[in-house]
Amino acid sequence: MGTQAPDRGPGEHGKHKETGSGGSASGGVVAEDGRWTRDLWAAAFCALALLVLLHIVDLGAGTLDAPRSALWSGLAGLLFAVLYPPRVTVGHDWLAVRGLLRERRVHTHLLTRISRREGIAQRVVLRDATGRRVEIDPITLAANPLIWHEIDRGARRSRESGLLRTGTPVLDGLRSRMDDIETERARAVFEASGLR
Repeated sequence: MGTQAPDRGPGEHGKHKETGSGGSASGGVVAEDGRWTRDLWAAAFCALALLVLLHIVDLGAGTLDAPRSALWSGLAGLLFAVLYPPRVTVGHDWLAVRGLLRERRVHTHLLTRISRREGIAQRVVLRDATGRRVEIDPITLAANPLIWHEIDRGARRSRESGLLRTGTPVLDGLRSRMDDIETERARAVFEASGLR
């Protein structure tokens, strides 16, 4: 029990980062995906809509009974599990991606590899010196500049320490994309305020 977590003063309870070295495992959250709650509600709405629709069709056909209702509930639950959005949080020197059943976490200041997984659902794959890995949607990075900033900061530290040897082109591509997004956001703000 005594080695699990350091004592914290009243009112802290993990809201502030730890000042000790390595605070990657339990340091405070710096940023989290601002779209997660909206995406979670969207997943729940889709699952509920499917459940209601299947029940209405069965009810109209006069075939609704307990086993079919249980089947439709199971299908709706399966759809929710498939659509459940990963919750991305970042702190100083760590990034966590929590799915429906488990959380994966990497030390961003100990990154050894950054790669890109292509396909229908593109992902940026981060691997650290402890062998841990996470996958993150590039859209999440684009929508959350603070998350990107912490990953970029950790990657720079990893490269300076000689750990990060694979993934420089991926990192540079992400940097370029984030710079373009920031430029577009600044332009939109200027245009909205009439300052061209």
